[in-house]
Amino acid sequence: MPFISKIERQTDYNRFPSSTPIVIDNGASYFRIGWAGETEPRVIFRNIIQRPRHKTTGETVTVVGDHDTALLRYFDCTRSGPRSAFDGNVVFQFEIMEYILDFAFDRLGANGSRIDHPILITECVCNPVQSRSKMAELLFETYGVPSVAFGVDAAFSYKYNQLRGICERDGLAICPGFTTTHVIPFVDGEPVYKGCSRTNIGGYHVTDNLKQLLSLKYPHHMARFTWEKIEDLKMEHCYIAPDYALEARLFQKGSKEAEDKTRCWQLPWVPPPIEEPPSEEEIARKAAIKERQGQRLREMAEAKRSSRINELENQLQGLEFLLQQLGQVQEEEIPSFLSKTGYVSKQEIESTITKVSQSLRKAKGEAKAEQAENEEKADSSDKYPLINIPDNMLTAEQLKEKKRQIFLKTTTEGRQRAKQKRVEEELEREKKNREDEERRLENPELYLEQMRTKYKELFEKVEQRKRLKTNGGHANGNSSSGAVGRGERLNAAQRERMRLLTTAAFDRGKGEDNFGAKDEDWQLYKLMSKDNDDDDDGPDENEAELARVCSRLQEIDPTFVPKPETTPSQPTSAEIPRVRPLTKEDFQVVLGVERFRCPEILFRPNLVGIDQAGLDEMTGVSIRRLSTKNEALEDRLTSSIFMTGGCSLFPGINERLEAGVRMLRPCGSPIKVARASDPVLDAWRGASVFAANLQFQQQTFSRADYYEKGEDWLRQYQLRYTL
Repeated sequence: MPFISKIERQTDYNRFPSSTPIVIDNGASYFRIGWAGETEPRVIFRNIIQRPRHKTTGETVTVVGDHDTALLRYFDCTRSGPRSAFDGNVVFQFEIMEYILDFAFDRLGANGSRIDHPILITECVCNPVQSRSKMAELLFETYGVPSVAFGVDAAFSYKYNQLRGICERDGLAICPGFTTTHVIPFVDGEPVYKGCSRTNIGGYHVTDNLKQLLSLKYPHHMARFTWEKIEDLKMEHCYIAPDYALEARLFQKGSKEAEDKTRCWQLPWVPPPIEEPPSEEEIARKAAIKERQGQRLREMAEAKRSSRINELENQLQGLEFLLQQLGQVQEEEIPSFLSKTGYVSKQEIESTITKVSQSLRKAKGEAKAEQAENEEKADSSDKYPLINIPDNMLTAEQLKEKKRQIFLKTTTEGRQRAKQKRVEEELEREKKNREDEERRLENPELYLEQMRTKYKELFEKVEQRKRLKTNGGHANGNSSSGAVGRGERLNAAQRERMRLLTTAAFDRGKGEDNFGAKDEDWQLYKLMSKDNDDDDDGPDENEAELARVCSRLQEIDPTFVPKPETTPSQPTSAEIPRVRPLTKEDFQVVLGVERFRCPEILFRPNLVGIDQAGLDEMTGVSIRRLSTKNEALEDRLTSSIFMTGGCSLFPGINERLEAGVRMLRPCGSPIKVARASDPVLDAWRGASVFAANLQFQQQTFSRADYYEKGEDWLRQYQLRYTL
């Protein structure tokens, strides 16, 4: 089960006399503090700090332990990662350690900065004197504690379980901690430090390995793999395999036993809503609403059209009346009459009448052919009056105007022909669609099959033409290394140009270079420059027909999927990327081989690139480091192998360690592996029992000794665990 923090502030600090020691288990993962003689620590929290910034003011605060999720509202915890005071298992950042001790003493209930209680604090095996002296300086100078004692957490756990009969006076204590793993031999109840061994592997590396494996396996769920969640998964699901290779082969085969050992973590997932088809009543209701809206829009359009027609008719009548009045006015009075009407000349009034008449016919919805004919007549008579007049009857300026009118008339007629052609094509297309629809209604299945066949044939023709453009004569698209590629293939017009160039070079280039001296040379140049690439660059009827057939198939066949068009850089067999809706299985994290692969690094550190010994090899190394070669002592040590620390909670670790040690020891040697009653808290409980003993004060290092003897005296300081 995951470890749980306790950070409630205690209120009974003043009830304890100053002679009651404070016990601190200063682990690299968790910090535990409490009173000597009690069975449980009062305060437990992660041994880290964070310094996030306030989102509004930018103020930096220090958060000790696990940050509260409510802080994410006000503080940006993403830019400041967790920081630890430890380097491996040695304290070296004492500024961070001061923050942690301040928080710990405050949670314990201390009101001031001075602590008047003796301190028993744990440290790692063979802790450097520099780290121990800095810790003593921090406790004496900053908090003014009366005395300090330093002890090894694994030794306290061993002595505590020895009192409970789990281990003997002689034995081996194996402590796989957070960042390191230690093996400590005990002889006559005291640790023999010269026989200790250490490996830089621990629970941190197991968690980090599991996090990396899951991130590689499920990269789209990386945000879910927080350190705290991976820690929970590790403690709940990981185990030590009795035989790693055999267990891996079991999962490789995918047997029933492997499926039983697989665990699944279901992430939050909300199924997409299922859209039910609308009922007939709903369809009828929507159709009625749509019909009413359409009727209202048609009425509004008709009213607007009637108003427009009335307005244009009134305007046309006014212009015709004005034109009649202008005919009755004498010539010398015409300018003054026109100045009152706002028109410049009679031609302008007639032009306005023509435009208004056209707008009126358009508003009334006259036939397009009749309207176009009228426009053409009006254009011929009004817009181009100089076209039919002979040139000898025109001045120089009128000749220029006549040329311009001829050009405009030709352009207008070309546009009209193009427009007529588009109308004819549209009519032809509508006719073809009606014929297709009649054929489909006669025999839908046969029609669908014919359309699919036609689409396939047209698609092959279009692709064949594209391959010819790209690869020349290699129609299969798989041209060899000597094939003609894009830009190198010669069509008929290009081959003719090359022939003319070759003829000019060989026939006319003999001797003196006089190409261009004759008029026929320029005719040849015109032939070479002539663009005859209409066969390649013109529109393709097959492509237009293919688009029409594809659109028709999409209308009548819901299962039809158009084939992708290929390009020179894209193979023909390219598949369309298909997007499927996410399901419940897409939000599942399956733990299979990861369950035993991650903790296997405790026995095989080389799996994560650490070239050091595993747990079973370390026991043999510690036994060989002992100065006395006594087989009886070695048998007593192996008959009481004690496991403590958070990583000893993995199921199967005792059996695996026993099998590994048996491979190192002679045949028949007694081997017994026992685990602590509580591998996580037994170190603090052992220290609590030790500090509650009346002889504990004799094992402390007082403040007077610190000021008198200095920090160097700590080199000789060593705690005796048997009182």
